[in-house]
Amino acid sequence: MKKAGRLVLRIFLGLVFAIGLVLIFNEPIKNWLVSTMSERQMNVSRQQIQQNELAKGEFDFSKVKSINTQQVVQAAVKSDASVIGKLAIPAVGMHLPIVKGLSDTALSTGGGTMKPDQVMGQGNYALAGHYMTNKGILFSPLESTQLGQRIYLTDLEHVYTYEITWKKIVDPTAVYLINDVAGTAMVTLITCADGGVNRWAVRGHLINTTVANKQTLAVFAP
Repeated sequence: MKKAGRLVLRIFLGLVFAIGLVLIFNEPIKNWLVSTMSERQMNVSRQQIQQNELAKGEFDFSKVKSINTQQVVQAAVKSDASVIGKLAIPAVGMHLPIVKGLSDTALSTGGGTMKPDQVMGQGNYALAGHYMTNKGILFSPLESTQLGQRIYLTDLEHVYTYEITWKKIVDPTAVYLINDVAGTAMVTLITCADGGVNRWAVRGHLINTTVANKQTLAVFAP
């Protein structure tokens, strides 16, 4: 009986140890996977973007949930994110792929488009992304942006430069922020704030459009 008791105790301690390791390394593993996926998807070509623009995408806000390790692992295994461009805010070290829609895979990879028929350089180009505890991953750097800084978007055909003109913490129900404004070309970036209770909203207005080439695309390199 004593041997059986010791065996049970060892098994129990082993499980506790294993669970402890999972809890300790869970967050670093998740962060590493997200960073790896984002970097890999930044290698998209113009031809791939044109193909991905035909994808349907998912735009149901109610299905968006907090990012977790299981979600990230599944996204890494699927590797089916429909990348349609790139986003950069060099001032805060933010360089991410733009992915069509708000699926788990899209939001585990980069910034997801919030409306089905968005066009860069036209209307209100709205993107959403997860806020991570690692401040350098996904949309976390938005918290550090300042008015006057530049936001760059590209579809590898043109590079669109926006100047940040507005930044505010808003209520999660402020979906009007993604609506178009007649005669205005802008970009709106949304991520969580206050532990998910509220949202950071950063808006920039289009100030320049140039042809995509080696020189103009340099801002998208980390």
